Amino acid sequence: MLDFLGTKQRTHTCGELRTTHAGQTVTIMGWVNRRRDHGNLIFLDLRDRYGITQVVLDKDLSPDGHAKADQARPEYVICATGTVRERDQDAVNPKMPTGEIEIAASELLILNDAKVPPFSPAEGAIGNEEVRLKYRYIDLRRPEMQHNFEVRHKVALAVREYLSSQNFFEVETPFMTRSTPEGARDYLVPSRVHPGEFYALPQSPQLFKQILMISGMDRYFQIARCFRDEDLRADRQPEFTQIDLEMTFPQQEDVFRVVEGFLKAAFEVTGEKIDAPFPRMSYDEAIRQYGTDKPDLRLPPITDVQAVFTPEELESLKIEAHLPILAIVIPGQAEMSNTQRKVFAQEVDKIVGPDLAFLDVRRLEKSPQYSALAQRIDDATAKNCGLSRVEPENRLIVLWARLGTTAPSMDHLWLYKKAGQLRIDLAKRFQDEHKAFQKKGTADDYKFLWVTDFPFFEWDEGTKTWTFAHHPFTSPHEDDLKAGRMESDPEAVRALAYDIVLNGTELGSGSIRIHRQDVQEKIFQALGMSEEEAKDRFGFFLEALQYGTPPHGGIALGLDRLVMILAGATSLREVIAFPKTAKAIDLMVDAPTPVSDVQLRELHIRPTKQ
Repeated sequence: MLDFLGTKQRTHTCGELRTTHAGQTVTIMGWVNRRRDHGNLIFLDLRDRYGITQVVLDKDLSPDGHAKADQARPEYVICATGTVRERDQDAVNPKMPTGEIEIAASELLILNDAKVPPFSPAEGAIGNEEVRLKYRYIDLRRPEMQHNFEVRHKVALAVREYLSSQNFFEVETPFMTRSTPEGARDYLVPSRVHPGEFYALPQSPQLFKQILMISGMDRYFQIARCFRDEDLRADRQPEFTQIDLEMTFPQQEDVFRVVEGFLKAAFEVTGEKIDAPFPRMSYDEAIRQYGTDKPDLRLPPITDVQAVFTPEELESLKIEAHLPILAIVIPGQAEMSNTQRKVFAQEVDKIVGPDLAFLDVRRLEKSPQYSALAQRIDDATAKNCGLSRVEPENRLIVLWARLGTTAPSMDHLWLYKKAGQLRIDLAKRFQDEHKAFQKKGTADDYKFLWVTDFPFFEWDEGTKTWTFAHHPFTSPHEDDLKAGRMESDPEAVRALAYDIVLNGTELGSGSIRIHRQDVQEKIFQALGMSEEEAKDRFGFFLEALQYGTPPHGGIALGLDRLVMILAGATSLREVIAFPKTAKAIDLMVDAPTPVSDVQLRELHIRPTKQ
C-alpha cells in the first residue's frame, strides 16, 4: 500500500550530506537507484538530480521501515527519515561524494511504485536510442542527461547576464507570423477565423528583430525558438533554439566583440577557457587554405605545391598544368599494410571522383624517380603549415585534376573544396590518433574563427538564376555596389556576412543588414523579383524601411549546438529535452498524428489521401 506524504518536508537533497551532518535527523526523497538485501539490513541507494545517498533499514531498529524497504524496487519513489552517521572505514565509497556517510532510517514512506523500466537510469551507455526517446522521462533521469541540462541552463543564464550587462533588451517575437522565404520550408498553421489562410512558424526572428531596430530598441536579444521543415540529421532538429541578437549603428567588429564576450562567459561557467579576440579569415582565404567555409584550425592548411613540379614531372604524371596541385596532411596512418592501403585508396577515390587523381607522397619517397619531388612537396607543405617538416607519422597526399578536366568557374575553388572535403572526411576517421584532437583542458582545445566576406549570390542550377547565399536582407559591400558589380558581375559581389566557426562546426551566422529602401529594391531586382512580388512578400518590411531605419546588424548562434560541444555530447538530441527522430517523430507522445474530422472542418481543411 502506498503512503501519503502528508506534512513531511525534504530537508536535504540526495547529493548534499557529508560527515559534517553526522548526528543530524534528516529527510530525503528520491528514486531507488539500487536495492541490496542483506537479511536484517536492507540498503537503498536514493537518487535525485543532485546525487545518491545510501539509506540503511535495520529490521531491529525500524521493523515497519524494513518491511517497506523489502517491497521497494528500482525507480520506486521513496521518502526516508533518519539519522546521518559516518560509514565504517571499510565501507566508505570514494567514488560517491556522499560515500563517507549513510542514513540510518527510522521511517520509510513509499510515495509511488514503478513498473520495471525498459532500461535503468543507473546504466551507463544505452544502445537503443529509439527506446530512450520513447521513454524520455526515464532517460532524462540519467546523471549524464542531467549534467547536459545543467550545462544548458548555465550557458543560457551566462549569455542572458552578459548581454543584459551590455544594454541589450530581451524581447520576444511572435511564434505565429506570415510565411517569408528564408531558405527552408515553413511549418504552416491554418487559421480557423480566416478560412484558407495560414500562419507560419518562424524559421528565425529575422524581420522582427530588424523592425525592433527601426523601433529604436538599439540592442535586442532573444533565446529564440525557431522552426524549419527540412531533412534531419544528428545536428539538425525541426525545432531548435538560437541565441539571437541585433544592434544599431554597428561595424562588424562591434558584433564580433559582443559574441566573443558572451561565448567567453558561457565557456567560463562550464569550467572551460577560451582566448579572444578570435582570428578572422575571408571566405576566399578559408576555401583556399582549408577547402571549406567552416575550417577546423586544429588541422594544417592546404598547400598549393604546383611550383615544385617540373614540366617533365607534370607530363609524366598526367597532371593538368593550369590548375592547382594541392597537398593535404592526413593525421596518422603513415604506416599501412597492403590491405589497409588498398581500402584507403578506394575511400579517397570515392570522395574525389573521376576528374581528380591523388598521390601518396610517403610512397613517392620510396621511388628513385620521384624521391626528390617528394622531398620538395614535403618542404613546401611544411613551410606553409609553419613546421620544420611534416611529421612522419602523418600521411601526405597530393591532389590534382586529370588531363582534360574542364574547370568550373570560381577561380578553381571547386578543386580546393574537393581537397577540403577529402581532408575532413579522412581526418575524422583518424582523429583518435591525431594530437590536435586530443583534449588537453586548455584554450587550445577550442579553435574559433570568424569567416567574413561571403559571396552575396549563389547560382541555383535548378532555376538557372542567381539567389541569395545568406538572406536577401544582407548588405552587400559598398565598393561592389559603387562598382556596379550587382548588374555586371553578380558572382563577384561580396556580402557583409560572417560566420562564427568552432573546430570545423558553424556555430552561427550573421550580417550587417540593408537599411536603405533603394538598396533593398536593387537586391530584389537582382534576384529577379518584380516590384509587385516584393511588395506581396515583404510589403510590411519595405514600408517600415521608409520611416527612418538606422544602420543595423546582428547574428544568431545555435544554443543547442553550443551546449552539445560544451557537454561533450555527440548529437543535438542529447541536449534537447524532447527531441524528434530523424523522421521528425516524437516517439514519446507519438506525434504527429491524424486529427478528428471535427477539428479539420473547423479549420476548413480536407486532407488528400496519399
